[in-house]
Amino acid sequence: MAEIVFSSELDDVDWSALKQALVADDFDNLRTPEQYRVSHQNSHAVIFGRCDGQFVANGRILSDGVCNAYLVDIWTATPYRRRGVGREVVNRLLATVPGQHVGLFTDDMQAFYETLGFRPQTVGMSKVVGRWLEGG
Repeated sequence: MAEIVFSSELDDVDWSALKQALVADDFDNLRTPEQYRVSHQNSHAVIFGRCDGQFVANGRILSDGVCNAYLVDIWTATPYRRRGVGREVVNRLLATVPGQHVGLFTDDMQAFYETLGFRPQTVGMSKVVGRWLEGG
């Protein structure tokens, strides 16, 4: 397998290509390429993984800059899973928020996050204000 190149640069991102990669791997949450761009630009830190120029990993972290952060959009393309790619994405993002409490939601990757030191908490709640993806 070719080498994966990690970057946090936003200037050279083809947002349509990222969207296509996410859709192809069944990891799309219906954002447009423009909404992906805005989401990434408004994040504390971002990481992209590319192999031969193609997106194979992505992740973002939100932070208040003091004590609380939140991992979102952590994705590794299916053929690249279980090779340390997701771990690299998360570790690079965590390195940007030393001393902060980092939360996340996951439906099916609890075991993976536990290997990174995350622990389940008994209560998690969320709410969509208005209609999903409207108002921004």
